[in-house]
Amino acid sequence: MNFMTAFLMAMLLMTVLPAASVAQSQSGGASGVPSAAIPKTTEVLVIETPKQGVTPQQIVAVIPEEIRATVKLYLDGKIRQWYSRGDGKGVVFLVDAKTEDEARAIMETLPFAKEHLMDHQYIPVGPLMPLRALMGPGAQQ
Repeated sequence: MNFMTAFLMAMLLMTVLPAASVAQSQSGGASGVPSAAIPKTTEVLVIETPKQGVTPQQIVAVIPEEIRATVKLYLDGKIRQWYSRGDGKGVVFLVDAKTEDEARAIMETLPFAKEHLMDHQYIPVGPLMPLRALMGPGAQQ
């Protein structure tokens, strides 16, 4: 059990430290992150919360149209998964997109976005890169 805990901690650090380095490099610091440590974006996580000042009545007025449009995007394969936030303050989508711009274009077709009722946060995600280390030499590419 101790080995597994140490292994998981090492994997977590390998994931967190490169992300911190990338963020630092974007603010002008030296990266030091090999390009192999940055995952290929396979989806974009979109967190949607009501804009400040939007009332529940405004949301309720648009929600039937929003639900229909969201289901259509799901059936078209554009939205892979969606969830209610555990704190009740919005929703989370996993969007089939390779870039933030592509995800934004999809989300802007929804009624809440057209009515400017929601704030959106876009987070590109991809495979957990330290898992490649488990596959052995030659699997790093």
